[in-house]
Amino acid sequence: MKKKNFVPFFFVGPHLVLFLIFILIPTIYGIYASFTQWNLMNDPIWVGLDNYKTLLFDRHSTFHTQFVNGLTNTFIFVGISVPLLIVIPLLIAVALEHKQVQWKGMFQSILYIPGLISISAAALIWLLIFNKQLGITGNLFHSQVAWPATQPYAWIIIFVITVWGGVGGNMIIYRASIAGVSKELYEAAEIDGAGAMRKFFSITLPSIHFPLIYTFVMTTAGAFNVFGQPLMMTDGGPRQSTHVLMMYIRQLAFGHGESIAGMASAMAVLLGLVILVISALQYYVMNRNAN
Repeated sequence: MKKKNFVPFFFVGPHLVLFLIFILIPTIYGIYASFTQWNLMNDPIWVGLDNYKTLLFDRHSTFHTQFVNGLTNTFIFVGISVPLLIVIPLLIAVALEHKQVQWKGMFQSILYIPGLISISAAALIWLLIFNKQLGITGNLFHSQVAWPATQPYAWIIIFVITVWGGVGGNMIIYRASIAGVSKELYEAAEIDGAGAMRKFFSITLPSIHFPLIYTFVMTTAGAFNVFGQPLMMTDGGPRQSTHVLMMYIRQLAFGHGESIAGMASAMAVLLGLVILVISALQYYVMNRNAN
């Protein structure tokens, strides 16, 4: 009788334990909590679909207003930040692969370092930069705009800090993928008289199709979970115009006063469903276009 090899379980086991404790069990309990009225202190009270009905259909409810406003602002963030976080790193990666560019490793390191800085530290840096009295915009450009308190400037500073911190990771993925493309393809294209744009659309993009799908889906999912940038940069203002859904979820569950964790869980579940559906559509559309 062949002996079982238990060695792989010693490698997979710790990950499975952590996955169960910190991801799977909390997710299942969060879904259960979304069907209850719960304040984190007393036992949850089963209310069925009431939380979802309130969030989706009760226009007179404050929770419905918060959900719609938070989801709208989240979509604004996703719709602008994701294209920036895909296109800018891709263009930088292509530029760094040009044979005339020197110190490629140095430029790559400089662009990647912001991604290692915490959101809170990065927010303090950029709030000082955009401060109308102490920052560069005030002293150098004589701008008296209160960036965090005025639209569209409040969104602009959120996108600036997001792109500043997020470009490096995707850029490294694209660089690694582009470096794996056969040089003979580019040389043959040059012999045929293809220019830079033709080589980019005919060789580079098709060759990094799967890294593009991966970064597109993961960047979109991450953007829907945005929290730190609007919290630290604008605190959801001005007039709740940058108050994203994750901020409302945290506010309901762990804000001042009695917790409304059941409603917060319902918001989180709906957000998760939105992410799941959009990610599936992205993967389907990009794969279909590639084929």
